[in-house]
Amino acid sequence: MEFFIDTANPNEIRKAFEMGVIDGVTTNPTLISKENRDFLPLVREICEIIKGLPISLEVLSLKSEGMIEEARNLAEIGNNVVVKIPMTAEGLRAIKTLGAEGIKTNTTLVFSPTQALLAAKAGTTYVSPFIGRLDDISQTGMDLVEQIVAIFKNYRFGSKVIVSSIRHPIHVVEAALIGADVATIPYKVIDQLVQHPLTDIGIEKFLEDWKKVPKR
Repeated sequence: MEFFIDTANPNEIRKAFEMGVIDGVTTNPTLISKENRDFLPLVREICEIIKGLPISLEVLSLKSEGMIEEARNLAEIGNNVVVKIPMTAEGLRAIKTLGAEGIKTNTTLVFSPTQALLAAKAGTTYVSPFIGRLDDISQTGMDLVEQIVAIFKNYRFGSKVIVSSIRHPIHVVEAALIGADVATIPYKVIDQLVQHPLTDIGIEKFLEDWKKVPKR
């Protein structure tokens, strides 16, 4: 299972990358806006940190022609750029064209298995079901991931499933048990994955016991 970090903050990306557990980065307009920086210098800094690993950058156009033009411009930033395309009919048209041009795409804002199926048939590189947002409206987001993974296995689609809108460590565990290809995780949750109170207690106990060992 691959771990992407879901942020546009270079410090968070750097810390997670230095742990040795990060396989890529996902961003979106909201995350970019939080950094209060010019877009291109920020993205170039991120690309330098992750050294060729995939980084998802999102288009803003609503029509396929605009999406395609934006995607081509984003792809010029680096060969590791993956272009996030919204799950709409216009988005599907853009995905088909971009795939033929060799530009990788990440279909975002997926909330149903049929949307994921359409995106895979259009040739998307990744699909991103947003599980946390489904949980927020009293649906079980992980059920959607399970359905998508099963459908893709049934028909051997090459598209990968990125579990997105992760809110807590249990989401990561469930995604791994289902067999999703990728989990894209906020830095806060990555940090929570590391922590366990029994680990802290164990370290403290070992250090205290070591003080009792005679030193010559």
